[in-house]
Order: sequence, then C-alpha cells, then structure tokens
Amino acid sequence: MIELTHRRVLTIAIPILLANVTVPLLGAVDTAVVGQIPDAAPIAAVGVGAIILSAIYWVFGFLRMGTTGLTSQAAGRGETGEVAALLTRALMIGLAGGVVFILIKPLLFWGAFAASPASPEVEGMARTYMQIRIWSAPAAIASYGISGWLIAQERTKAVLVIQLVTNGVNVSLDLLFVIGMSLGVAGVAWATFVAEWAGFGVGLWACREAFLSPAWNDWARVFDREKLKRMAVVNTDILIRSLLLQGIFVSFLLVGGRFGTVTLAANQVLLQFLHIAGYALDGFAFAAEALVGQAYGKRAVAQVRAASKLTSLWALGFGFAMALVFWLFGPMIIDLISKAPDVQQEARRYLPWLVAAPVMVVAYSQLDGIFIGATRSADMRNMMAVSFVIYAVMAWLLMPVFENHGLWLALHISFVARGLTLWLRYPALERSVA
Repeated sequence: MIELTHRRVLTIAIPILLANVTVPLLGAVDTAVVGQIPDAAPIAAVGVGAIILSAIYWVFGFLRMGTTGLTSQAAGRGETGEVAALLTRALMIGLAGGVVFILIKPLLFWGAFAASPASPEVEGMARTYMQIRIWSAPAAIASYGISGWLIAQERTKAVLVIQLVTNGVNVSLDLLFVIGMSLGVAGVAWATFVAEWAGFGVGLWACREAFLSPAWNDWARVFDREKLKRMAVVNTDILIRSLLLQGIFVSFLLVGGRFGTVTLAANQVLLQFLHIAGYALDGFAFAAEALVGQAYGKRAVAQVRAASKLTSLWALGFGFAMALVFWLFGPMIIDLISKAPDVQQEARRYLPWLVAAPVMVVAYSQLDGIFIGATRSADMRNMMAVSFVIYAVMAWLLMPVFENHGLWLALHISFVARGLTLWLRYPALERSVA
C-alpha cells in the first residue's frame, strides 16, 4: 500500500494546477491573435462561437467526474480488468456524444443563435468557426473520459502533458493560420480542430497500457448490464447537479442585469476571480477524488477519512492564500480585466465578496471531490438541489433590500449551503464504506 503523505497529495494536485493555468491563457492568445485583424467582428465571432461550443461540450462534463470515481474505486479493489473496461466505456460514450453533436449541428446552431442573437456579420463568422470546430467534438468530449481515467490513477502529470500539447499546437497553428496565412476566423477554428484531435491522440498514448490488457475489448465485460447501469446512474446524478450549479451562475448574471449595464459588467469581471479560485482548488479536489476513491474501493474507512482530511487541509491553505492575493492585488486584477473607469469603480465596491470567496468555496469544492471519489452522486444531486432553492429564496429576499450586495450575499449563502449539506451527509458516506 502506498503511504498517504503531503507529497503524494501535491504530486496529484500541482500538475492539475499547472494544467488549469493554461486554460485562460489559451483564450487570451486566441483573442490576441484574431485581434490582429483590424475589425471587431472577428473577435466577437470567435468569442461567441467558442462560448456556444464550450456550453455544448460542457453537457458531457459528467464524464470526467464519473469516470474518476468509478475508476479509482476499481483501482482500489485491484480490479485491473474493470479499470481497462471503464476506459473503453468512457471513450465510447465520449466519441458517440461527439458524433451526435455533429449530426444535429443545424439544430444546435439554430437554438444557440436564437438564444444569443448577434449581428448578421458576427453570426456568419461564428457559424464558420463552429462548422469547422464541431468536427473535433468527438475528440474533445472523449478527452474528458481520458482525463478522468488518468486522474483516478494519480497520473495527473499525463493530464498536464495532454493540456500542454493541445494548447501548444493550438497557439502555434493560430500564429501560422491567422498571422502567416491570413485565414482569419476559419484559421482559429482549424487550429483548435487540429489541437483537440492532437490532444486526444496524446491521451490515447498515455493510456496505452490499458490497451495491452485483453479486458479493454472484452465486450461481455464492457457491456455488463450492472456496470453500465451503475455508470449511467452516477453520470446522470452528476449531470443534474452540474445543471443546477450552472443555473445558479447563469441566473446570477442575468438577475444582476437589473442593476444596470455597469453593475452587470462589474459582476462579470468579478466572476473571473471565482474562476481563478476554482481552477486553483481543482487540483486538491481532484486529489480527493483519486485518493478517496481508491480507499473506498479498498473498503478502508480510516484511509477515506485520512484522504479527506489531508487534501482538505491543503485546499484550505490555498484558499486563504488566494484570499490574501485577492485582497492585496484585487484592484490591479480588476484594472487588467477592464479598462472602463466606471466598471473598475463599480467592481471595487463588491471586491470584498471575492476576497472571502476562496475560503467559502473550499468546503464545497473539497466535499464535491470526496463524494465523487465515493461515487455518492445521489447525495451530490440532492444537496445541490437544496442549495439551489436556498440561493433562489435568499436572492428574492435580499435583493430588494441590499440590491447587488444582496445578490452576492445570496451567492455566498449558496456556497455555505452546498458545503454544509454535504458535510452533514459525510457520516453516511463513511458508513457506506463497509
């Protein structure tokens, strides 16, 4: 048995932290490259197209989390055949999901632009971008399953390599296609298309040991009814939980529009702080998924508890460190994100909410990881539903009195509700181990 140590936690978490840092940087490079075209429409088109496709792919985000939980437990039980079969199932779901998106792309694009209308010029360019990028949907979605499978086995360095290759290819081809060959928006799309398939290829290479096992294509095992049913239940619960979470943040932005354009823009700027905190804390949540899942598979209650405590300790330390960074450098970060003086001033009014956010987020972020590792997906779904209702009620009660401060307070109350409700269910998680 490998000893559970601080070093082991950091070995899992740090590559995820580094991989996540590259995500916003890639978006910035895409924008900067297309921004060399002396016209605002291409920048808007790439932004609209990327957001729409990200939202579509996000539906399959459950594949990463569900695969991590199930695989880590199988690894903890020493079931190497089931570990290999889980990779095959994840790849099949991801590839099939991408093919479905390609087949129904006219309907998807129509619905997306109906919900988010743009000028005819921007919509035309965005459609060009999306028509190219959608062909890499199978690779992008299947890569969620690959990442989850690798994280479950503490192979986060491989996840970092996949991310670096994907982003490196994307940036290089952005420069070649857009700057060198003047392909414009289509060039950005082709760069991402090639990069996503390249990342998928590297991911398959990272999983090559699984393909040496006869279990990966043992179709009787892969299509085992009980295993498939279990995977479907876990993934469905996580999907519902994620939709409710997305509902909170989407409604937060939409409702914030009641207080005017400047306040809406300020809220959008400040939400980037939450994204930064989320990216940073993901590393420790992923460590919890892997370590708790393996301990759960071994039916070792003490190891489940130790993994939960150790990963959470590091997450809490990082949470306080980020709160300090936001307090000291928050105004500077706001000025980097927005150049509008009125938006900068408005964002500063609400900055204290973001200083507190990293610490508030730690509890639910870590408990999410712990419950994913234990595949207690029904608890995650139910507690998220409770938190969603609490958020809606608090926003309704607080906004008339405190306006946008009330909206931010309601959001923070939802953070506390998610952490508290999952914490109350933790004893049941430990009881279920045996």
